[in-house]
Parts: sequence; C-alpha cells; structure tokens
Amino acid sequence: MLLPDTAARTAGDRLSVGGCDLVELAHRFGTPLYVFDEATLRARLRGYREALRQWPAGGEVLYSAKAYLGRAMVGILRDEDCGIDVVSGGELSIALEAGMPPAWIGFAGNNKDAAEVEAALGAGIGHLVIDSDHELDLLAASPRRPSAGALVRISPGIRPDTHDFISTGQLDSKFGFGVDSGQAMVALRRAIGVGAIDLRGVHMHIGSQIFDLRCYPAAIGIAAGLLAAARDELGFVARELSVGGGLGIAYTDDDDPPTPREFMSVVTESVGAVFGERGLPLPALLVEPGRSVAGPAGVALYTVGGRKEIPGVRTYVAVDGGMGDNIRPKLYGARYQPMLAGDAERRPVETVTIAGRYCESTDILAHDVELPRLVPGDVIAVPASGAYSLAMASNYNVNPRPAVVFVGDGRARLVRRRETLDDMLRCEVG
Repeated sequence: MLLPDTAARTAGDRLSVGGCDLVELAHRFGTPLYVFDEATLRARLRGYREALRQWPAGGEVLYSAKAYLGRAMVGILRDEDCGIDVVSGGELSIALEAGMPPAWIGFAGNNKDAAEVEAALGAGIGHLVIDSDHELDLLAASPRRPSAGALVRISPGIRPDTHDFISTGQLDSKFGFGVDSGQAMVALRRAIGVGAIDLRGVHMHIGSQIFDLRCYPAAIGIAAGLLAAARDELGFVARELSVGGGLGIAYTDDDDPPTPREFMSVVTESVGAVFGERGLPLPALLVEPGRSVAGPAGVALYTVGGRKEIPGVRTYVAVDGGMGDNIRPKLYGARYQPMLAGDAERRPVETVTIAGRYCESTDILAHDVELPRLVPGDVIAVPASGAYSLAMASNYNVNPRPAVVFVGDGRARLVRRRETLDDMLRCEVG
C-alpha cells in the first residue's frame, strides 16, 4: 500500500491518515503541507529493532537523519529505543539539542571538517565513520585520548540495481576506502594507531532505493574477507559491522519492495554464515534505515490551481508546490502516484501531468497520471513523500518551505511551521 498504515476514508469519502481528514488538514494548516503518520514511523522502526534484538551479538538501529530530521522525529526515535546516523555538524547539533543521547549517535559523511570532528569527539558520540585520509589526519592531530568509537567506511565494489546517482558501494564512488585497491586495509592500519578513537570495525552503505537484496550478501562477504585479512595481518578483530541502509519503498503501485524484516533476515543470515566460515566472532550489527522509515509515513498535500490543455499533446494541472519542496523527480527521475484527497466518488477520467509552480520547465511532480478531472481548490495527496523531499527543500523563487504536521489517534500537531518572508530575509545583511 502506498499510503501510511493508518490511511482510511472518512464518512464523507475523504482520505484520512492517523484519524485526521487530509482535506481538513490542508484547510487548517495551508498547502503545501507534509503530513507524517506516527504509527507508520514507529512500525517501521520496530520492524528493524525487533529483528535486531534476536541477533546474538546485539546492535543498534540508527535512523538516517538525512532522510528527514526534526525535533519530533528525534522524540519518536528515543521512544522507540533507536539512535541516529548524522552526516553533518548541523544534523549532529539538532540531534543533541532534541535530546538524543550522544552514545546513540553515529556520524558519517565524506568530508567532515575539523570543527565537526572536534564537536563529535567533544560530545562523546557513539562513533565516527572515517571516510578519508583527511579525516584520519584530523583525528591523528586531536589531543583527545580516546573519546569516541570509530568505524572505517569501506567501498566493497558492489553496484546495486538502483539509480546511478544513489549507488554508493561501487569502486568509482566518493564514499569509502576501496577494498580491491587495498586502500581499506591501509586505512584500517592507520586507524588502529590513532589515539583519539577506539576503532571498532567497518561501515558500508552500498546505495539507496534497493529492491534486490542479493547485493547485501555479496557486500557482506567482501567485508568479512577484509576483516579476516585484518585479523591475520594486523591483529585487529572487529567488534562492530555497519551494513548501512538502502532498503527501497513503494512510490507507485508497480513497486513491490522487501520489508524491513526481510532485509534484516538477509543481513543476519549472511553475516552469521560468512563470519562463521572465516572464524570471525559475530559483530554487533548497526543498521541505518532512512527512506524505509520516513518515506512511507509521509504524505504531501497540494492545492490545485490552473490547468493548461494542449490538444493532442498533454494536459498540465498546476499545484502550489513543486521542486522547491520535492526535487526528487527532477534529480532522480523519481515517480509518484498522486491521488485526490477529497471525494472518492470522482473516478479517474483523464491523464494529466502535475506541474509545480516554480519557474522551471522541469518542475514536474508526476508525469501522465490518471486522475479525476481536477478543478481549482481540489486537494491532491502524494504518498511516499516523507523521505528526501523536505530534507532537500529550497527557497527557490523566494518561496517558503512547507509546514509539517505529525498525526496520530485523531490528533494533528504542528511540528514545523511554514516559513515566512521574514525567515528568508533574516540572513540578509547591509
């Protein structure tokens, strides 16, 4: 199902999520509006957490903050006994300010600066993910002894079946130390000698929006081979292995992704088998789901404005949002399946393209989708919008970024207000 777990139709045949009428939410808070279903967020986190609790060596679920981050999200993570994976000093600051225990934070990212490294060490976070020789240099220069765990990010040379722009585990990637090239072993040797860290193992993240789970056993096998060699050559025995995240979600009815439980089953079976074959102790497992938690929980709401009919070519229906709040269709060619949030009796009668309001010809949210005949004022819902939409939002054309509400048990709470012109002018000087 594309919609969040609690989606239903009201007595008036309008779409509801978390017991809240989406049309009423649009009228109350304005559009564009992002609605997150708390029950879906919690269910996805529990799918990972409960599977991991069966793993003999233990481990942690670290939600990938780059998918969507806010104080309300951090609160849910804490409720569900999950940590967070951050990739910038800004994300680290929000996580700490919102009350995430430092020990539950991992810090990845490929070009941390000196201030970010020192902030992480000073906060006493759970671990840093070392992604470059530059970061090893920064850590080697730190006077701290030792104040944070660390993992070396490796590139296992696996290319998953996903969009090239979100494939990160292949050799030709800005992320990680290559295994085949020997760089990963060199990085492990260097990291062992850095006094500011406690080297615990390796980290890998091979891509995003992955449906075919067979790439994970292959990547885990390569990681185990590296760690077996590190044991024999360096005397280093890994205590932790991060397998990253990357599990895909359904954006249209044509998509049929695995579940978090299926993902965890493949991971745990693979680690158990290949580590056992090489005589390695089972490591604590770290998983970093982002899209598969936030994506299905989020619905974007827009209000219909004008339409442009080009006979024999195409009909455009414009809405009051677009690439400023969701750049994924432009960036990745992402597909969505919009639907009318109001009267369910209005059946699809035409094929239209949903266009945004930004001054770019490529500002298209959905190409050639079947919908009822839309009129100005209609509210349309775009399911599966919770990940990598708001996180990459901009103020292009000096448009404010949308408000965000969390819903559950028939209650809606505003967790981020809509931006104002004053907000956007605040950084101007002179």
